[in-house]
Amino acid sequence: MTIANIAMATGFALIIIGLYGAMTNRDILRMIVGFSVAATGTNLVLIAVGYLAGRTAPILDGTVPPETAVTAIVDPVPQALVLTAIVIGLGVTALMLAFAYKIHVTKGTLDISKLTDLKW
Repeated sequence: MTIANIAMATGFALIIIGLYGAMTNRDILRMIVGFSVAATGTNLVLIAVGYLAGRTAPILDGTVPPETAVTAIVDPVPQALVLTAIVIGLGVTALMLAFAYKIHVTKGTLDISKLTDLKW
């Protein structure tokens, strides 16, 4: 089993664990943590997809001649996507935490069953 396969399996496991945690908890903070774990798993899967064994970093300098760069370096697009996803994920997590704080200040609880007006 290669490192890319292990990273892919770990990423999918993190996605499943994060979505399960986000969907089964009634506490908003635990839901936020679940979504963050799922986002981390997604980033890991994207990096595993872009991994190619035996290739080097996408830096064109004296170590990699330009004529063999296509076969000697990895594709930098998945790395750029994951870097962008990390920054966006940080912003979304901060926004979710700010909403959770505002809900706690206004309603006094973070339990979803106590926040709904309609009770079953």
